Amino acid sequence: MLRAALVVLFMLLVPLTANAQSGVRVESVIASTTAQSNLPPLVAERMNHSIAAIAGQLMEGKEIAAVQAERASYENLIHEVFDKVLVGYTVRSVSLEPAAVTQVKVELMPWAETIRQVRVETTVEGMPPRIETLVRQDLSGVDTVFQAALTGLPTAAADWTNGVLKQHLKAYLQEHLPEFRADFDLTPEPDTTIKLMVYPRLPVVRTVDLSMRSDTIPNSALLTRRDIMQAQVEDIVGVPVGFVQRHRTELEQDFAQTLDKRKDFQALRLQTKVMIEPAERASVMSRTDSSRYHFRLSGWLDIGRDRGQGQARQDNELLFRLHLGRVLGKWDELFIQTDFMPADVDWNYQLGWVHTFRGGRYAALRYDLSRHGWVYELRQKLAARWLLRYEFREPDSMGEAALRYQLHDFLSLEYIFDNEQNWLRMVGHF
Repeated sequence: MLRAALVVLFMLLVPLTANAQSGVRVESVIASTTAQSNLPPLVAERMNHSIAAIAGQLMEGKEIAAVQAERASYENLIHEVFDKVLVGYTVRSVSLEPAAVTQVKVELMPWAETIRQVRVETTVEGMPPRIETLVRQDLSGVDTVFQAALTGLPTAAADWTNGVLKQHLKAYLQEHLPEFRADFDLTPEPDTTIKLMVYPRLPVVRTVDLSMRSDTIPNSALLTRRDIMQAQVEDIVGVPVGFVQRHRTELEQDFAQTLDKRKDFQALRLQTKVMIEPAERASVMSRTDSSRYHFRLSGWLDIGRDRGQGQARQDNELLFRLHLGRVLGKWDELFIQTDFMPADVDWNYQLGWVHTFRGGRYAALRYDLSRHGWVYELRQKLAARWLLRYEFREPDSMGEAALRYQLHDFLSLEYIFDNEQNWLRMVGHF
């Protein structure tokens, strides 16, 4: 009796299961394409989308049981349709696995002639050699984009790659060289050569303002080398602003090294630091200083100053000063200082030592060889452009204090007062 009851129950459940299965429909289709020889991944991806689209039109929304019943017909239909649109390959077989997510497997057989080798020849339009080198560095891996899509592909199937290549090339540039766009020319052959042309995008640098400064040698001496630096910075004219920003450090180092490698710069132990501010109107600041020698040329003109009454004082309202120093270690310097007073056509010479403290403090001791006495000087940097100094001269027992404001790299203004009076001084840094 138990066995008979189980048989009856089984017979009742089987139709219910079949009816339930018959109500399930195909929701989506996934395609998988393979070939006897190499099938480039990018091409396989596009073929998978095409096959899935074809099969989806035929089967999506239909009951799985119905698809299973007509499985051979669907396979033959996909075979015929895809074989007609396919170039460079012949469809060898198609197999279906009906389910809610139906899988379609397609095996291809390539035509005889395939692409064995891919070479990329890149042309960078309108860029000077320095910039072109950086562009090619960013494009160093672009070959893989074309090799992944073409190697092993039948030459007749190259048309399948145009859209894929443009899409992946655009993605590559967006990641590695977003400031440029590219076009390519492709003639499919067993040894294929890709001609890749790279062009700059807007905005680009249109003009460059160059400034050259130094705190340890006369700024006027740098004018003799301005043409060298100017020729360098002109290389960024016409270059995308974003590219200059991204390669800013490399360009700054390259510009600086070109100057520092010169024999006269090496003899004076000059080291250059370049700062670029990328924009359509870019600015470049080049600062060159010596780690061993300090050569400075300055001059001043006093305004509203009396020569003094009953004082053995020099007429130095107008004065030019040359400072020649030898750096000793990190904080100390020995120097000779020469002053020329045009009004009296007179010269003054001083030997001295200076020590620099942390925090912008400065102490100097000078011996006046012309007037035979010591001069003591203290300086304190208050801010980027403000300086406070005090000087005491033994030969005339005179103390002098001054507050200096630097108007720009070539000119400063001082307010000075001593034991007798106060006045303004224009200080030039040549």
